[in-house]
Amino acid sequence: MSFDYVHERKGTRSVKWDLIKAIYGSDEVLPLWVADMDFQTPQPVIDSLVDRSKHGIFGYTITDTTINNTIIDWLYRRHDWEINKSWLLYSPGVVSTLHTAVQALTKPGDSILIQTPVYPPFYNIVKNHDRNLVTNSLKLVNNSYEIDFEDFEEKLRLGVKAFILCNPHNPAGRVWTKEELTKMGELCLKYDVKIFSDEIHADLVYSNQKHIPIGLLSKEINEQTITCMSPTKTFNLAGLQVSYAVIPNTKDRDLIKDFFNSQGIYMLNTMGISALEAAYKYGESWLEELLSILEENRDLVTRSFKDRDEINIIEPEGTYLVWMDCRGLGLKNEELKKFMANKAKVGLNDGVSFGEESDGFMRMNIACPKAVLKDGIDRIITALDNYNKSN
Repeated sequence: MSFDYVHERKGTRSVKWDLIKAIYGSDEVLPLWVADMDFQTPQPVIDSLVDRSKHGIFGYTITDTTINNTIIDWLYRRHDWEINKSWLLYSPGVVSTLHTAVQALTKPGDSILIQTPVYPPFYNIVKNHDRNLVTNSLKLVNNSYEIDFEDFEEKLRLGVKAFILCNPHNPAGRVWTKEELTKMGELCLKYDVKIFSDEIHADLVYSNQKHIPIGLLSKEINEQTITCMSPTKTFNLAGLQVSYAVIPNTKDRDLIKDFFNSQGIYMLNTMGISALEAAYKYGESWLEELLSILEENRDLVTRSFKDRDEINIIEPEGTYLVWMDCRGLGLKNEELKKFMANKAKVGLNDGVSFGEESDGFMRMNIACPKAVLKDGIDRIITALDNYNKSN
């Protein structure tokens, strides 16, 4: 399969491509925003879906021992994590599981910690259920984000009940180290704070990095953690709505399962199950090629802006998302959004949506053919040059 081929996605009800005019005001904007890829999923996944569709009957479908074992094998092979099949709980998506975990394991008025800037739905996961949002701002040091552990512990000490971890981190691109994860995990144990770990980007780490599931660190941390994972980011399956959580704590697992049942969420959709199985069984070689392409794309973005004063690239260690420090332009968030959409004709995610401290930042999705990415980079650089000439 060629990662250079530019697939036509307009007219497929694509959020990324078919909402461009509604969101950015023009069909001429190149979308490099929402986090799905412009690459086809592996051929074995496509074949599996075609074969399943030919059966023609799409009734209620179970996740059986074969599916459990497929996930168990994947986590052990890719992340050295040995889990028990009884720990698995399925849901339509990681965000759905996080919402449910907050409702099942905390109470209205409880404080929940997130590390900002962070994936925008994290805010609603806390606020929509009448929980108190507490933030631990990451520190930008030497062009990389670090955890402010003094502030982290102080917030936990004041009575936080749950901590939503993002690893690898979106949008900072950090793949947290064993030392960082251990320190966070041990502090959560010390203050009896539940860990809700979003690890949807676990498989998307670059060659000099290693993803470590926080539950792998110790039995005690594992028992304190709900780990949310999915093949959807890895294999571009987001529209199929399939994810799973690893929950070794029996009481927590039962509470979350009961809450799912109370909401009428009993099972996954038929095609999502088929896609998960095929991706994890037969998609590994495709994934290795994808990671190579993403690394090339990351390096292209970094090189392209290396000598620019206006934009500094926070080089990611994982994910296919690049965090861009555009403060050198001297534009506030709304002005920067308009500059990118109207002048550069590129659709990016604005920084403030990830946290108030990120005024002047933008997020770029680099999971696209190199020609598309280069077009986006060239558009931004041309707009920068024109802006400098006029100011």
